[in-house]
Order: sequence, then C-alpha cells, then structure tokens
Amino acid sequence: MTAAYDDRYITGPRGLDIDHLVPLAEAWDSGAYAWTAAVREAYANDLGDQRALIAVSAASNRSKADQDPTTWLPPAAGYRCTYVTDWVADKTRWGLTIDDAEHHALAGQLSQCPNTPITVTLAR
Repeated sequence: MTAAYDDRYITGPRGLDIDHLVPLAEAWDSGAYAWTAAVREAYANDLGDQRALIAVSAASNRSKADQDPTTWLPPAAGYRCTYVTDWVADKTRWGLTIDDAEHHALAGQLSQCPNTPITVTLAR
C-alpha cells in the first residue's frame, strides 16, 4: 500500500501509521468474534476498499485507539462527514453491527452531511 502524505505536517512516511478506520477491537465487538481466522485476517489486511486502511499521523492513531464515533471523531471538522460515511461503508462492507449509541452518534453527524452518498462494495 502506498500512502500519500502532506509533508507540511509530517516529515516523511516514517511519521505515518496505517490505521484501521474501524479498529480491530471495535470490529471484534461488532461481530468479528464469530468470523473464521481467515476472514479476520482478510479484514485486518483489507486492500479491497481504499477507505478501510488509512494513513494517519501516529499521534492521531494513538488518540483514536479503538474508539468508535460515540467517543472519538477526527479533530478536523471538515473531514467528519467523510469519516462517518466511510465508517458506515466499512461496517456494512463486512456485515458488522452498529449498536444504539453508535447509531445515535453517526446519525447526529450524518445529519450535518446532506446529500452525501454512501457507496459500499461488500467484502463477502
């Protein structure tokens, strides 16, 4: 995977982490616990959808950790619509559940993203 970065903030690719948009722990809690080891591996290494694994700063990755949108959103407000639509797409792609609190947080953010389509390519 080749990651693009904005060198005004990061001095090179060594300053980047590859982040699972939906963290592995969140995926586990949302249904991945019932998957086979092969499916979990496919999820962890998903290169079939460019939204699944994203290049972020190490600090941002540590800040997010394994949180979902109920407790963490990107600090850049202009990226939040993309983040929540990508979150929904990734969870749908893999058939992962969204709990009530997560649904409420996502709905609140999505209400600020009028006419933003969500496209999904199912993984399985």
